Amino acid sequence: MKIASEKVVSLTYCLTVDGEIKDQTTKENPLEFIFGLGYLLPKFEDNILGKEPGDGFEFTLSPEDGYGVYDAKAVIDLPKNIFEIDGKIQEDLLVVGNTIPMMNQAGGVIPGKVVEVSADSVKMDFNHELAGKTLNFKGEIVAVRDATDKELTDGLHGERAAHNCGGNCSDCGGCH
Repeated sequence: MKIASEKVVSLTYCLTVDGEIKDQTTKENPLEFIFGLGYLLPKFEDNILGKEPGDGFEFTLSPEDGYGVYDAKAVIDLPKNIFEIDGKIQEDLLVVGNTIPMMNQAGGVIPGKVVEVSADSVKMDFNHELAGKTLNFKGEIVAVRDATDKELTDGLHGERAAHNCGGNCSDCGGCH
């Protein structure tokens, strides 16, 4: 069976960025998703469309086709007092390099990385950790099958089927 819309796809992959392995799956623990519902980056799906179990793949995604170009405007200073709980600033959260889930104006959760902490503000970077990076994927299709009606409604593992986050699930707080 070939990969097409609304098929459950199991695959292995190795993602390298700047020569370093950033993520990988194995045949024993493959990535499994419903094709065409917005779980993965659109260009990732474009590169595996029509493939069958046993087919290998290898492709590169530009930053524009991956997690976007790095946006300096996504690095912002926030008043330190927004990290107060019961009138006390949570200093243990405010450590450079720490990622803190924050709520955006639409009510969605997005991760922000602490870049700098001063006396009354916290500089946070809301770019995806792979923004501005070229993504190199190599892998193999393990299995392809029809999705059941229940999977199309409820998702593979009970999560909501389509997050429409373009694969950047940290933007919508869902997926994998």
